Amino acid sequence: MTEVKRYAIVGLGHRSLMYTDALNNEFKDYGKLVAFCDTNQSRMDYYNRYFQDLYQAPPLPTYLATDFDRMLAEQRPDRLIVTSIDRTHHEYIVRAMEAGCDVITEKPMTVDAEKARAILETQKKTGRQLIVTFNYRYAPLNSKIKELLQSGAIGDIISVHFEWLLDTSHGADYFRRWHRNKENSGGLMVHKATHHFDLVNWWLSSRPETVFGFGKLAFYGRQNGLARGEVTSYPRYRGYEEAKTDPYGLDLSQDERLTSLYLEAEHEDNYFRDKNVFAEDIDIEDDMALVIRYDSGATMTYHLTAYSPWEGYRIAFNGSKGRLEILLEENSYRLPRTSYNIEATAKDVTLPPRIVLRPLWEKPVEIDLPTSTEGGHGGGDIRLLRDVFVGADNDPLGRAAGHLDGATSIMTGIAANRAFKTGEPVRVSDLLDIPAKV
Repeated sequence: MTEVKRYAIVGLGHRSLMYTDALNNEFKDYGKLVAFCDTNQSRMDYYNRYFQDLYQAPPLPTYLATDFDRMLAEQRPDRLIVTSIDRTHHEYIVRAMEAGCDVITEKPMTVDAEKARAILETQKKTGRQLIVTFNYRYAPLNSKIKELLQSGAIGDIISVHFEWLLDTSHGADYFRRWHRNKENSGGLMVHKATHHFDLVNWWLSSRPETVFGFGKLAFYGRQNGLARGEVTSYPRYRGYEEAKTDPYGLDLSQDERLTSLYLEAEHEDNYFRDKNVFAEDIDIEDDMALVIRYDSGATMTYHLTAYSPWEGYRIAFNGSKGRLEILLEENSYRLPRTSYNIEATAKDVTLPPRIVLRPLWEKPVEIDLPTSTEGGHGGGDIRLLRDVFVGADNDPLGRAAGHLDGATSIMTGIAANRAFKTGEPVRVSDLLDIPAKV
């Protein structure tokens, strides 16, 4: 008989829906939601209404964040799901493990080395399980890359070039919300690039050793807007007539869920989801370039751009037996826009993904790609959720990620942030000693 585990979730923003919907739908025979916890009562009330309407689910007990420990004591969850603001992840992870819970957390595991150290020490002390949900590992394209590299198709990997591009629909959104302050998110090097650095760690079966790089706020922010004549004075996009034709604007009222989660919840916490991307208080970078050396001896050049006209990534692996090249254009991340924005960002052509294997002394080979239209992140979400809620199968690719993977993934970005400040290379081991996998 299948054991039905008890789940509580802390952080009821938009991202939480992937987990809560799964537990009310595909995986309801494996897990039961027993409580919601958030800083905002309106968001918890919305999801109780939403699941009651959609699945006739009974309303769950709700707890404000100040009552988190009481929630653990009263509801006795077996596992806690953490989808709160990044800088609070460590608080909930540590307190839940100390209370006897296993934990599932969204990436990034946390935002700095001190918080990561607290998580690792608590995990070692309590022996509780911590899963970090890297859905990109599960996307068929990324799994195929792992399979090819693991098979030795290009021999020993000597170097990697990785360029990730966020377009001005997706990229701008990090500068509208809480991510725009490094204290909250660790900047894009931690919040966003953690996905990318985890992929490389996993693809190479290696860990970052030394990180050096440069990062700057080059496109968003008040001074950059002024320099290009694009700066606007309104603090947010709602309530200002001129914002209706702003190509960076976001109209939350056009989406029922965003209206309920944010517009109708503002009165409780004054959190505005649609701040102006050319504001003075933005302190994260939008253009970042790194050089990374791994303990395998491989090196990587990495660049993240958050203001591109197209979205996706290019990767090249150079090995002792050849080269593997990947191109993927993504077009999945879209928020409610004005008609002006829809016209400005519409795409008529999306290039098909490509993997090209170029062996030494042989003709290039274009690799047939598995396709998936099921779920988000290229089909990765549903596969990840099955591993999380049902249990990981025997997987030769090793896609399931735990606390050590989570810590290793964030340390490239944390070291990069240090390098941006000091202008010097940073050894990851000087920031955090991560135990080896057993």
